[in-house]
Amino acid sequence: MAFPLSSAIISHKLSFNVSIAPSTRRSSLKPTHFIFCFNGKDPEISGRCRVHCLPKNNHLKELKDQHGTLTNSYISTRGHTNKLQSLIAVILVFVQISSPLPLVGWDVLPISPANAVLYSPDTKVPRTGELALRRAIPANTNMKTIQDSLEEILYLLRIPQRKPYGTMEGNVKKALKIATDEKDSILASIPADLRENGSTLYASLIDGKNGLQALLACIKDKDPDKVSVGLASSLDTIAELELLQAPGLSFLLPEQYKRYPRLTGRGIVELTIEKGDGSTFSPEAGGEPRKTAKIQVIIDGYSAPLTAGNFAKLVIDEAYNGAKLRSTDQAVLSDNGLDKSNGYSVPLEIKPSGQFEPLYRTKLDVQDGELPTLPLSVYGAVAMAHSEVNEEYSSPYQFFFYLYDKRNAGLGGLSFDEGEFSVFGYATTGRDILSQIKTGDVIQSAKLIDGQDRLVLPDDK
Repeated sequence: MAFPLSSAIISHKLSFNVSIAPSTRRSSLKPTHFIFCFNGKDPEISGRCRVHCLPKNNHLKELKDQHGTLTNSYISTRGHTNKLQSLIAVILVFVQISSPLPLVGWDVLPISPANAVLYSPDTKVPRTGELALRRAIPANTNMKTIQDSLEEILYLLRIPQRKPYGTMEGNVKKALKIATDEKDSILASIPADLRENGSTLYASLIDGKNGLQALLACIKDKDPDKVSVGLASSLDTIAELELLQAPGLSFLLPEQYKRYPRLTGRGIVELTIEKGDGSTFSPEAGGEPRKTAKIQVIIDGYSAPLTAGNFAKLVIDEAYNGAKLRSTDQAVLSDNGLDKSNGYSVPLEIKPSGQFEPLYRTKLDVQDGELPTLPLSVYGAVAMAHSEVNEEYSSPYQFFFYLYDKRNAGLGGLSFDEGEFSVFGYATTGRDILSQIKTGDVIQSAKLIDGQDRLVLPDDK
């Protein structure tokens, strides 16, 4: 939650006056006086210790009239030790009080509202598009358990000190046991016409060059680089198996949304970008400067079938060919295209993490722990802009690439806009191009290179 801070509560310039005198008990010490005057005022010292906080322009008479209602601290000293302790305590109190306050000659401090997502920084939010997309696949529960066990190793590898290889080994052995014991269940969840391919992938996952057995050997060798490579390969194989297990949507769309285009799985869109000013993109490693650059986007119908379906239909209709782009610090946006688009005004569509189906026309309360399956807080996330008419709907045409930067994020590393837009995919190839796109650059062409067989178009009749 964001808490606006008002500078009005500290807008007065203050005076601090402290005097310390011994009590009426006998003491070998002479009366001692300490005065903290930050504005030059030096009021008379009374016989007992008082701490006065007064407006700068108050006079001595106001001090005497109002001292009964001011904050008073009476300190009695009992010997050398007690007096010294009391003095130190008073000084420390004033250091703590005075440090953040405007003192002599200071203007009122300008304090802007605090904008922070108060969410636990320990949240395991996917930080790459590949990870978010893998988690979004609705697959066999045994495969998901294997996936979770291996993904935990991703976090263990980040530990900069001595890495817990014993825990990693346990995770891989757990995954191997499930994969071996539940082989029949895993393969039975794949459609019959795809099962041969599934059997090949399964064998590769267990005993392949970069399978689980090989990963176990890398962990025993305590080589973090080899573990990282082997882990990535095993997770890619798991994602391929899960995609075979999920040939369509695992939920039914609400009746009122069946008239929209929908994507019942995954698709890949390739965008060719050219510079609007005739300049070139930076060369790839060992290459030449390029007049055009390509970006591939995986669009996900499992989590956002309507949004991804509308985008895929627009691509097929060549609606984005020639569209201009606009660059900001946080995003690369297409132009609104409302005058030439035949896109649908799709309702805001967000699938909460751990839920079975998307929510419609509803933003998530991230501060209350709600997180989307496809988070915005990933560099290269692709989402639809809001409708200009109603934020409960997405724009029929305008999309954007989100340029996530953790330096501009909340306490949990989450974007301040998390849970407010329909994210439907991620740039997986050509992410380095996004930072080179400038206002005026153009989408030369957009093509749906995979997934057209999973695009369901409405019957116009």
